[in-house]
Amino acid sequence: MANDIHITEQVEEVHTAGVRRTVPMDDLRDFFSTAFSATMRAVSAQGAHPVGPPFAKYYGMPTDVVDVEAGFPVDRVIAASGEVAPGILPGGRAVEATHIGPYETMSDSYDDIEDFIEAHSLVPGGAMWESYLSDPRVEPDPSHWRTLIHWPVT
Repeated sequence: MANDIHITEQVEEVHTAGVRRTVPMDDLRDFFSTAFSATMRAVSAQGAHPVGPPFAKYYGMPTDVVDVEAGFPVDRVIAASGEVAPGILPGGRAVEATHIGPYETMSDSYDDIEDFIEAHSLVPGGAMWESYLSDPRVEPDPSHWRTLIHWPVT
């Protein structure tokens, strides 16, 4: 269930480094692990630094297969390195909400956000992203995991 759903009028644009693939939903955890590791190696090798938590950017609504980019916001534009490529989390108006709980219940929060978007007569953008505020290696209890969901709107 989403907490604190609200409209942010001006999300700042952020440079990113990440890996983009189309993967089955059941393979997301493995993909994230691989993408986050590869991204950190490429970012470090170029002398760049993460400036926020890891993210996953979804291009279109996830189904059984998802077009997703996973990586980190970074302090400057990086050069492509293997599968790791530069990118952007767009600026502008967005609906934001915090999901508290396991990733498997994230669809409930997305349902809440879609209801909010409809109730406020907003038009959702084609890509949304999640910022993972909790590290499962540090907080092993999924009921305490926090994920910030950003969905650009007009």
